[in-house]
Amino acid sequence: MSSEKSDLKAVERLNEGFQAIKSEIGKVIIGQEEVIEQLLIAILARGHCLFVGVPGLAKTLLISTLSKTLDLKFSRIQFTPDLMPSDITGTEVIEENRSTGGREFRFVKGPVFANIILADEINRTPPKTQSALLQAMQEYEVTAAGQTHSLTKPFFVLATQNPIEQEGTYPLPEAQLDRFMFNIYVDYPPETDENEIVRTTTSAYEANAGVVMKAEEILELQDLVRRVPVSDTVIAYAVRLARSTRPVEGSPDYIKNWVSWGAGPRASQYMVLGAKTRAILHGRPTPSTDDIRQVARPVMRHRIVTSFSAEADGVGTLDVVDRLVGDVAE
Repeated sequence: MSSEKSDLKAVERLNEGFQAIKSEIGKVIIGQEEVIEQLLIAILARGHCLFVGVPGLAKTLLISTLSKTLDLKFSRIQFTPDLMPSDITGTEVIEENRSTGGREFRFVKGPVFANIILADEINRTPPKTQSALLQAMQEYEVTAAGQTHSLTKPFFVLATQNPIEQEGTYPLPEAQLDRFMFNIYVDYPPETDENEIVRTTTSAYEANAGVVMKAEEILELQDLVRRVPVSDTVIAYAVRLARSTRPVEGSPDYIKNWVSWGAGPRASQYMVLGAKTRAILHGRPTPSTDDIRQVARPVMRHRIVTSFSAEADGVGTLDVVDRLVGDVAE
């Protein structure tokens, strides 16, 4: 019982910390509360995030501000068409050994060796360079010249992406897309928020976010998320949602018509992890099916490939997810 009580106290502290983080980020970022919540959910669930939105919506500023509130080492990589994989992971250089006079190779770590990696405009670079992040995202290590180098935890890749229709962009490979827990869409702010953004950013006021948590606390909270109990009903609902996206025998007609490729098992895993994290962020000890519904959109947005029929009918992946959430029974 003592461990359960300590976990409940940790949930209470996390809820307080969540409010404090939102408050600190709110000093710099106006609005975007849902985006901030989804970002924190992914981080505590040990997930990576893909941010999609047109330029100028403070995606980069949000991520750098979050790194300050969590006191984590932050590294920004600007993805360009001429970026090479070694520019991300690091490279070996030849240097002279002063004691022996001989020459030897030394590995110079790239910008991926940090806690929070901002992969800015990740779809501006070809897939060969994009895939340099795959091993780091999945295994928390980098291999260069036959040597494996471990990354310091916590480790998150938070990538921004411009809408794929824009000129000079490369689609992300499906294998890499699936590594991202959430696909977070950053929309234009409401008029009242935009008025406040313009007012504060054109004045002499300089906002600074303070530190709320440190790396050790984040690692403890990530372990806490894994210990959160979840009912079989909630797990079964997440699995049914993911399986319902697949155009197979017995699927609804609109799925067969609109979907070319459905979500895999990672979608169910991430929906459950996201629901557990969302529950404790809001001070609840266990998630409900409503938590699954709340995280279904960012989890499945990038895991469903729609067909030409869907494009002809003006149907996007979110339309499919929203309809399934309404149709699939708890």
